Amino acid sequence: MKLAFISDIHGNAHALEAVLEDIEQKRADKIFVLGDLCFRGPEPQRAYEMVMALNTEVIKGNADEWVYRGVGMNEVPEKAYEMMNRERDWTVSRMEQNAVESLHQLPEEVKYEYGGIKIHGFHATPYSLFENVPPDSENSKLKEKLMQEDADIYLYAHIHLPFIRTFDGKTFVNLGSVGLPFDGIAKASYAMVEIGDHDYQVSNVRVSYDVQKTIGLFEASDYPNKDKLIDILTRAKND
Repeated sequence: MKLAFISDIHGNAHALEAVLEDIEQKRADKIFVLGDLCFRGPEPQRAYEMVMALNTEVIKGNADEWVYRGVGMNEVPEKAYEMMNRERDWTVSRMEQNAVESLHQLPEEVKYEYGGIKIHGFHATPYSLFENVPPDSENSKLKEKLMQEDADIYLYAHIHLPFIRTFDGKTFVNLGSVGLPFDGIAKASYAMVEIGDHDYQVSNVRVSYDVQKTIGLFEASDYPNKDKLIDILTRAKND
């Protein structure tokens, strides 16, 4: 059984196309989407429609909630608050209202079991869409923040920094980001879980796509803060 986990598409439909093509080539049996579909990208509605066309399990990320109700004052740095709400308003103006509302209605976790292997997936932590659990967290913090359910593999998104760690018989995976990576590699990222009769394998997959095509869409648009987003896409860093 091959399970693909994708997240943090952020309205980058070109990156999503490349990832879905790669997943198809690898003959994955099922795809799970762990949130952040539309916000901060040039094609929010197209990215949304591509995800929904998968007819699979999709959960909510913090950016999906922001699209629905706006960015909260204490949810981002004060200096970014006004601009991020302008970005949110731009995103909503390019989406259909039923799509915006459906983002709010998405569930916040996914559970799956195959061959005796239990999987728990969520966007940031099982109880928060917003909390950051970075790759260099101590083992005790990973257990405290991510192990709210009994599982063998825990998968999450949000931080845009892919990693895999295994300890105490548990595997912790961050998917990275399809549309807006922060690790310095300007390629889309997702995770693949392969479960056999008696074992399993987890991998982070990097996929090349035409980054300049996405940048060109930003350049041709009136997206607020587009210079910042173009810089992130170019360097694959948010600093």
